[in-house]
Amino acid sequence: MMDHVRDLASVRDATERLLTAAAKLDNAAVAEPSRLPGWSRGHVLAHLSRNADALVNVLEGRPMYASASTRDADIERDAPRPLDVQLADLRESGARFAATEAAPADWSRTVELRNGVTDSAARVPFRRWVEVDLHHVDLGIGYELEDLPEEFTAREIDFLAERFAGHKDVPATTLDAGDGRVRTTGGGAEGGPVEVHGPAADLLGWLCGRRDGTALTVRGGPLPALPPL
Repeated sequence: MMDHVRDLASVRDATERLLTAAAKLDNAAVAEPSRLPGWSRGHVLAHLSRNADALVNVLEGRPMYASASTRDADIERDAPRPLDVQLADLRESGARFAATEAAPADWSRTVELRNGVTDSAARVPFRRWVEVDLHHVDLGIGYELEDLPEEFTAREIDFLAERFAGHKDVPATTLDAGDGRVRTTGGGAEGGPVEVHGPAADLLGWLCGRRDGTALTVRGGPLPALPPL
């Protein structure tokens, strides 16, 4: 059961961590490459601001983005801005998201995100938390997957295991992060069952495309190649 109020508090905490860390940068550092191919740190910060506004659109019943090209153009437009403008935008857009989330609403309703993806309104705060904390890691400024809150890591592994469940390109796979739980995913491709074991941070990194999986132990076949998120 999703607790959107509790998740919204986690979003605020994650945003403050990010703002505090990013405030130690300077304009030159913001223009440097992030860990995401083709994106500077400015691109990552701009994306996070525009994502907050996009999720407000989702909760208010509008399209998340006017179009894919508009989304990309807005990020390119905002990426070169100086640090103080980036931080102000991130704080203000985050406040707009928080205000929308705090409004009385039917949290059991279904909302539409990008590319026809639907979800419950109650899960939108967690989706925002994912954006903020994983992209904090992507900035490459000292916050790593190992630093993520334990609850976040476990829930995101759950979410991604569910996302790849039954995928036509992923064989049946079990995931063991050493937390006493074994998740299953894949199952739509031939082969398996493949067993994947490793620390939670490394398992999450592989599932979300941020680590290559070489730190994981694999039995029953090669490490499955996961489709892009």
